[in-house]
Amino acid sequence: MTQNLLFSVNANTFEEPVKKWRDVNGYNALAHLYEDPSRWGLTLQTYVQLTMLEQHQKKTDKPVKLMERSIYSAKNCFVENLYISGVMPGLEYIVLTEWYNWIIKNNHCNVDLLVYLQTKPETVYNRIKARNRSEEQNITLEYLQQLHDLHEEWMVKKTKFSLPSKVLIIPADKDLEEMYAIYNSREKDILCGVS
Repeated sequence: MTQNLLFSVNANTFEEPVKKWRDVNGYNALAHLYEDPSRWGLTLQTYVQLTMLEQHQKKTDKPVKLMERSIYSAKNCFVENLYISGVMPGLEYIVLTEWYNWIIKNNHCNVDLLVYLQTKPETVYNRIKARNRSEEQNITLEYLQQLHDLHEEWMVKKTKFSLPSKVLIIPADKDLEEMYAIYNSREKDILCGVS
């Protein structure tokens, strides 16, 4: 969604900082996570929190900042999944949660809107295969289902974790061209009324 073509007049867009996760001074933290999540889950998710905080803090020259993911989804879905699946030990989860709580309390990470691109796990799986990142080759449909369920519990059912803002749900199983048309038709909503 964060193609720089979208909303370029009124918004700065920030892609998920995957490049940073793939090259931490020569170390591929993302690959390490998928190779051995119980060993590297805390390491990657700590770095994810840092890089997401950096994006939340970036100054922009346009009235809207669009971020692909946020510090909130990193914690409430990805960290949570590591913990409830038994991959992240309780102590690591507590430490990471305390860091997250401190960051949220002491830094400007406010958001006006969460845009949930609601996508079936099967669609995400096919997109991952088409994207063909080497680190992601062993991602399973079961893993994607777990993440989907956490996103649904948090943003749709609102039964897990508080929401930092209102949520706009956009069904996103269509192909890219159709999604661009949907984004364009929902631009005013996505940009919180900025035109």
